[in-house]
Amino acid sequence: MTVPAHPLPRRGRDRRFDLRATALFFLLLAIILCVLAFAARTAAGIVERRPLWAGALLISGVAVAVLCRSRRRRFSAAACARRAARALEEAAETASTSLSVATADVAVAAPAGTGAPADLLTGAAPAAPGLEAEYLAPEDTQAATVPLHPEAEELTQRLTGEIDYAELDPDGFEQAVADLCVRDACRDVVVEGGPGDLGADVRAVTPDGRRVIIQCKQYCETNKVGSQDMQRFGGTCFTVHEADVAAVVTTSDFTEPALEYARQCGIVCVNGQELQAWTDGTGPSPWERAGVAL
Repeated sequence: MTVPAHPLPRRGRDRRFDLRATALFFLLLAIILCVLAFAARTAAGIVERRPLWAGALLISGVAVAVLCRSRRRRFSAAACARRAARALEEAAETASTSLSVATADVAVAAPAGTGAPADLLTGAAPAAPGLEAEYLAPEDTQAATVPLHPEAEELTQRLTGEIDYAELDPDGFEQAVADLCVRDACRDVVVEGGPGDLGADVRAVTPDGRRVIIQCKQYCETNKVGSQDMQRFGGTCFTVHEADVAAVVTTSDFTEPALEYARQCGIVCVNGQELQAWTDGTGPSPWERAGVAL
């Protein structure tokens, strides 16, 4: 009887491919590469921002590596500390020398008086070319009287005198109100009287930055500014002209309904007597009246 022979297993048979082990290997390899790349990027940033500290750390690392590779079996903490201290001293000395050389180069490239930046060590700004510091004695610090411009002086003299607004034409009355604004330090004063002004006869900006819109009503004493005139002006002064201060200046007076509407809308009313007081300097301006009303 023939007994079948069983094949003997070979000891050098290749292991089968393991997908999980391979995947874990490549995942671990990718993590290691990412960590190394991040470390390299961080080290490059440190070298770029703090080269002196990077040099000191490199020297310390080299010293530690040399110490570890030394033939001496026993670890000496004192010797390691001495080497690290010596390395730090050398790095500090190198940094001090580099800073001194850089400061000298800046001083040579930008001498004082040429508008160069402030001194790197003291923080003091260099003097401008051709200028020297002036120091006033206590008795010389009083403000000197600045003479007025001839046109401004003439305007002040003309407005402080007697002005008969009733004798002016409508354009002259609007110009006189604009001159009062100029006299009281307003800027951007413009006279826009005409059919298309939408109630804004005079525009100005007060010294504190408020936009003033003034409507001029040159009426006789028996003709008062009524509520209809006030309502037409109130419909455009704030919405169209974006006024901070809206005022109606007249040579006569206002009716009670007009004054009531003005109080409700925040419009400043200046009658003939108040206009004369504004002209003489004994009364407030329209924008000062608005501030008192608020």
